[in-house]
Amino acid sequence: MAPTSEKARKAQQLRDAITQFEPFNEQETADKQVILRALAEDPGCFERNAQAHMACSIWVVDPTRAQTLLVYHNIYDSWSWIGGHADGERDLQAVALRELSEETGVEGAHIVPCGPGNIYSIEVLTVNGHEKRGKFVSSHLHLNVTYLAIADPEEPIRVKPDENSGVRWVPMEDAIALSTEPWIRERIYRKLIDKLKAMTANV
Repeated sequence: MAPTSEKARKAQQLRDAITQFEPFNEQETADKQVILRALAEDPGCFERNAQAHMACSIWVVDPTRAQTLLVYHNIYDSWSWIGGHADGERDLQAVALRELSEETGVEGAHIVPCGPGNIYSIEVLTVNGHEKRGKFVSSHLHLNVTYLAIADPEEPIRVKPDENSGVRWVPMEDAIALSTEPWIRERIYRKLIDKLKAMTANV
């Protein structure tokens, strides 16, 4: 299969998974439509030079689901979840696992099945203009797909100096207390924790 056909197939799989994704709240209901519209109308949305482009995050928890793994993000100047840009890739689950490895050193995580495409959460995230590696990056939007993963807290962790200056496991609620980003803290991390509680209650 030609590379372009493979990319088209994976893009369609992602669109199908997001279409079937069942929103948890009003934010996900609204943002689902924004992401689907971008996927339908802008074939360049997988590249970071698009004003609104695809990205992914990975919410990492320990086997007891009592702790989560955070990095101290240098650009956001806050303890943060883990993620990155699609940068042309359509398999965002693979990108999320790669970002986890690159940013923290964790290699043994596994994705928790969460329905179509294993999508745990979706969100449209605003990113303010900032300096990165000596260059100015204009404000833009991340069309974000989040995956849930389980990892062993005993596995060695390390920083990635060009992106973060700390990596640590923390009690779940501390993800909110440690964040300096009010909207992310109240709208996203709270949602991710509440979804995890709902999943655990239904097991």
